Amino acid sequence: MASCRVRSSSIGKLTIIILNCSAIKAASKELERIDNVFYTYANGTSGLIDPEGIERLCSDMEVDHTDVRVLMLAWKMKAEKQGYFTLEEWRVGLKALRADSLSKLKKALPELEKEVRRPSNFVDFYSYAFRYCLTEEKQKSIDIESICQLLHIVLGSQYQAQVDSFVEYLKTQNDYKVINMDQWMGFYRFCDEISYPDLNNYDPELAWPLILDNFVEWVREKQS
Repeated sequence: MASCRVRSSSIGKLTIIILNCSAIKAASKELERIDNVFYTYANGTSGLIDPEGIERLCSDMEVDHTDVRVLMLAWKMKAEKQGYFTLEEWRVGLKALRADSLSKLKKALPELEKEVRRPSNFVDFYSYAFRYCLTEEKQKSIDIESICQLLHIVLGSQYQAQVDSFVEYLKTQNDYKVINMDQWMGFYRFCDEISYPDLNNYDPELAWPLILDNFVEWVREKQS
């Protein structure tokens, strides 16, 4: 009588196939839940989460829409248009955060903030914050009023004294109506590297943007 033999290698392959199928089903279910949250806030006509949808999302997460973590969430999604999230951007962000429900998304915000605050990530986030506010095609600069608001949101908790002083300077000077990316990034470098308020290690010969040379001169005049 012939015996029926099943090779162990065949069993192993079958197990892998079953596990792969289970993983695919789980991922599909997760994606479905992520999509369901998206459509809770998406505009039925545009198919996007628009500014109104973001405000409702923030209300349900119990965070203000000006909270820096909302901008951090946009960074995590790699959102391109200010005030709007596409379904694909939403999927990218929530899958990375392992958040397939509103409650999980809310719980993920503190860890997201820790992730962004790491020096290796913060420079990228800071740069993203500027680009995210470029709302017009070929726009390369942002008006002073908007920059002042953005500085308070993005840097205010880390460098409050520097931000308060720079915002005061920006609102009183008349030479600049807009700020470009180079000036924006230069101010973060200033906050990160320069002793404040004594400014002892500020060297204008080190190719700082001219606006920062002017700012330092303004601060020193106020101090004298």
